[in-house]
Amino acid sequence: MVNREGGQLFTIEGIAAGLLMILTAYLVVSATSVYTAGDTHISDMQLEQIGSDTLKIMDTPENRTTQSDLQMIFSKPIIDEEKFKTNFLALTNNTTSKANDHINFTANYTCRIYPGNDIASSQFSHSRNLTSGEHAVRVTKWVIVNRSFCGTTGEDRAVLVEVLMWRD
Repeated sequence: MVNREGGQLFTIEGIAAGLLMILTAYLVVSATSVYTAGDTHISDMQLEQIGSDTLKIMDTPENRTTQSDLQMIFSKPIIDEEKFKTNFLALTNNTTSKANDHINFTANYTCRIYPGNDIASSQFSHSRNLTSGEHAVRVTKWVIVNRSFCGTTGEDRAVLVEVLMWRD
């Protein structure tokens, strides 16, 4: 004679033990992936630092009597988009290995229009258009230019250069 009630009890106990082992394994695997707040944004901070350093280098003149690259780009009647693009990409994508870093950007400038105190903002250079899939960081730099820019006549002006950068 076979005890059917005992067999059913062993089956239910086996299923419960199996589910308990699967749940325990899931909890152990889930608990090992702990991210701290600093770890999740390190690549963004590095990219922001690269951009900030690049703009600072481009705004540093060779000596006291010359203009910086950024000042020369904004001092011409038409903003030299290609010079900005070439210099910016050369500095940001420079690595110690033969492979490039594949950093792309889009750059805007903003200034105040006199008279009237209106704000003018315009994109002046880009390596590739920003689409919705990239995670971009923003870096800015104030540049002092001497030119008829944004409605003034040859006075020194502060122009805000804003660059959105992302990696492909």
